[in-house]
Amino acid sequence: MRVRAVPIDRIPEIINEDWVDTGRRPYIEGGLAWMPVRDGQPCEREIPERQIYCGRGFFMVGDIAVVHGEKPEGNELGEIVRFRNPRGVIWIESLHDVTRTPRTEILWGEAGEVEHRESGYSYILDPCRVMFSQGNRNEKVRMTRLISGCGRTERIADMFAGIGYFTIPMGGAGAQVHAMEINPVAFGYLNRNIVRNGLSARVVTSLGDCRDLLSGTYDRLVMGHFDAIVMLPHALRHVRPGSILHLHSIGTVEDQIQTMVAEAGFSSTIHVHKVKKYRPHAWHVVQDVTLS
Repeated sequence: MRVRAVPIDRIPEIINEDWVDTGRRPYIEGGLAWMPVRDGQPCEREIPERQIYCGRGFFMVGDIAVVHGEKPEGNELGEIVRFRNPRGVIWIESLHDVTRTPRTEILWGEAGEVEHRESGYSYILDPCRVMFSQGNRNEKVRMTRLISGCGRTERIADMFAGIGYFTIPMGGAGAQVHAMEINPVAFGYLNRNIVRNGLSARVVTSLGDCRDLLSGTYDRLVMGHFDAIVMLPHALRHVRPGSILHLHSIGTVEDQIQTMVAEAGFSSTIHVHKVKKYRPHAWHVVQDVTLS
């Protein structure tokens, strides 16, 4: 594939230029995107076409390969290592309690802190110590579009901020974010990532239970935890007509939302968005709840 090097944060500027072959995906290497070049246009280098991978599902967090589900067999592990040559491969067996602390095992190589790049932002984390929600990428993009397109500076509560999955792109889109996190390890990475992305002026952080940390009135509340419905009565004490809540769950909980909203003295319009398949016959969904 014929390519030219472009800093990742410049992709939106050049994606529509004549020389870019939009029919191919760029190759990301460090902070650079090697953009495919159309035939007849000059290039900087040629790189081999990507291998087709048909093995066990995994995703990369920085230079570490992460596997969920059943523990992989020896052949499956070897295929991952040969395909991506990661620093290490870890298996996440489960997430523990409300802190969402992963129970992990290093299957190959070594692990530790990484700097993961996504959509132009950097996330510092140790995937053996804190969760990284790779499957929520499209939802993060959707949230930034909603915020950047609202035409004003919103005050947003990120009630389960983690390392900044939603906080960072929402702050980058222009919001003033109150980011709350109960896990001290994740909270440390959250603060590092805010500084790393130059968002200290747009984000305020609080450590502890979000039910005790909500303050004032918010234009938008992001409730990115599968047990968020339990927290809804607390969130509804910090809203006004026109506020929007984005409540995550496994399967829809619209009836419960409508009941709680009515008890708080509001009416609501609810739109449901599918994020990803969670297990057979069950979807991770987000309910967008607009209050009136």
